[in-house]
Amino acid sequence: MKVIIAEKPSVARNIADALHIKGRKDGYYEGNGYIITWAYGHLLELYDVKDYDEEKASWKLEYFPFIPPTFQYKVKRDRRQGSYKQFMLIKRLLSRTDVVEVISACDYDREGQLIADTILMKIGIRKKVYRLLLNEWTVEEVRAGLLKLKDNSELSPLRDAGLSRQWADWLLGINLTSVATLCYQKGAGKGALNVGRVLMPTLKIIYDRDQEIAYFQPEDYYKLKAYCQTASNDHFEADYYMKSNTFKERRQLDQLAALLQGQRAKVVKKDVKQKREYAPPLFNLTHLQGYITSKYRGWTSDKVLKVAQQLYEKKWITYPRTASVALDESLKQKTAKVLQTLKAGLPYEYKLNFHQSKRIFNNAKVESHSAIIPTYVIPKSFTQEEKVVYESIRNRFLMQFMPVAIYEETLIKLEPYEQIDGYFRAKGKVQLEKGWKEVEDYESKDVMLPMIHENEDVLLQKVVVEKKQTKAPKPHTEKTLLKLMETCGKHVESSEEGREENEWLDSILSGYSIGTPATRADTIKKLKKVGYITFKGKNITCTELGGKLVETLPIKELFDLHFTGRLEKALSEIEKNRLHKDVFLTFITKLTGQMVDRMKQSEGVVIRKQASTLKANETLGACPRCNHQVVEGKKGFGCSNWKNGCTFVIWKNDRYLAALKKKPTKTMVKSILKHGEVKVKGLKSKKGNLFTAILKYEWKNEEGRYEWTMAFEQKRNR
Repeated sequence: MKVIIAEKPSVARNIADALHIKGRKDGYYEGNGYIITWAYGHLLELYDVKDYDEEKASWKLEYFPFIPPTFQYKVKRDRRQGSYKQFMLIKRLLSRTDVVEVISACDYDREGQLIADTILMKIGIRKKVYRLLLNEWTVEEVRAGLLKLKDNSELSPLRDAGLSRQWADWLLGINLTSVATLCYQKGAGKGALNVGRVLMPTLKIIYDRDQEIAYFQPEDYYKLKAYCQTASNDHFEADYYMKSNTFKERRQLDQLAALLQGQRAKVVKKDVKQKREYAPPLFNLTHLQGYITSKYRGWTSDKVLKVAQQLYEKKWITYPRTASVALDESLKQKTAKVLQTLKAGLPYEYKLNFHQSKRIFNNAKVESHSAIIPTYVIPKSFTQEEKVVYESIRNRFLMQFMPVAIYEETLIKLEPYEQIDGYFRAKGKVQLEKGWKEVEDYESKDVMLPMIHENEDVLLQKVVVEKKQTKAPKPHTEKTLLKLMETCGKHVESSEEGREENEWLDSILSGYSIGTPATRADTIKKLKKVGYITFKGKNITCTELGGKLVETLPIKELFDLHFTGRLEKALSEIEKNRLHKDVFLTFITKLTGQMVDRMKQSEGVVIRKQASTLKANETLGACPRCNHQVVEGKKGFGCSNWKNGCTFVIWKNDRYLAALKKKPTKTMVKSILKHGEVKVKGLKSKKGNLFTAILKYEWKNEEGRYEWTMAFEQKRNR
């Protein structure tokens, strides 16, 4: 028997389907020589400070910096209350005598490697471990992948990069958040001052743009424009040039306008150039998020990632958490098959032709995962949200195999018959071949010029001076912010003219970023959640709290984009086996200590002042574990002694009750605390029938957690 550990239940189902395994058990599939089980993402999490030392359950400045002698893991507490049960199931399955080897089938990235490896390390498995590395979960790929497994030890650099990221974020996050809260937040209240390796530089990008806008001083400038009429009564506009077409002073332009009004000019030069415009590259996650959040209202980068993940797990697209905008050269045959499937029946089907361009297939531009493309599995139906993301990915893929767009660019130079310094210039485009733009019915906004010839005379029908004003930079949107996070603040133009320079810059910036494609959306989401940024439509700005944090915290390294980029680059080097994780973690440990000392020295500065009075919570009864009072919180009914480690809680979105179409109420909780049980009416079975039952919420020693049990009232004999 071979045990396959997938990252999620949906992926386990895909593997089981590919292997024709129908034997679904409680928490796993079994059949045809395989046992397929799953995690729920990260089943394990790092110890809290209080797990290492109970005396440190409440924060005190003298406890920090806290550096664990070794990093230890515990089973994650989640609202579904299924992590412990699933972990124990995996442990039991791996200990079966008929199991000879283990296959890690988690996502092929830093975090995916970590999910399975930490489970195996916690269990202490001694059986042979292999790695299944896939970019999609189609039947063909699963079967092919199982025939070319890798020894899991070959992925140790990827694991080390994941551990380094996780441990470094714990060291910086736990220590700096604790000390910042103790030093700079006064008064009782909810929440801490969250400080993190990725949060801080992202906040700084937004802060800097806010400052640019706040201190921007608009400046006046002037342009001279001629409204021209041809002999055939066509009209066009031309700008006056003398080195440039913008001027600080108005007087000279006013004189020219008066002189040239109603005069004639001659077309002394007409340049017509035919240019080729290539399709934009395939999507990586950052570009997909930017494209959708800027095009559609109500979308966030986090939402794009979640929907893309759904499409991936349904086998409709390839792995979405990628930084690559090209495909691995080994995927040519598969890509041709996908194209053949997708183009059938399209109105421009005959224009779609497979080719092996370096713009599409280029190993030098691919790291662990290729760009996002559709698979050959075509969705039969999907939600409106899935449709938006899928069609964006599909259309960008189809564009690569359409003809190049061709346009004609015309440049006209006009010289008035009145002798002046300078000349007038008009510029326009004519689309000759829509090419890839036909896929999304792309509408050009280019200026069109009338038919006009060299040496032709035109009338300067109206010549006017236009007053303009320089504009402040625009606030960041998720699209612009994600792009700057991807390149660590290095602005990269996407125009065709700058493509060669961009490719050079891309090679330098490989791995040099703020976070990863998989984490950037969550970073923006968290900044909003903790109150450091706010959204006004699509625009993102700092809150007062976020601004104070940037201005006050004496940890300038974490706000420095170059420094943060070097940290992310170091993780990339660990992943490539060019840097040892111990070197990186030694540096992070030393840095943490230095930052904590700096913050302690500046104690007394107040960034946030909390209200000194707390709203008194209604007590619902005594906690069955520690006898402290149980109170209602935002997300559940929990023990008021939770800061000291009591874990009793009944979540408001409890999965067991949700399956019965019921939510816990204060009345139910009071009855459970007082009588140990509660009679609940209106429960709904899987078939939709209503029934009444007695529910108990009891501690299970074997599982190490509370579980619901159900019983029915005995009917009295008459």
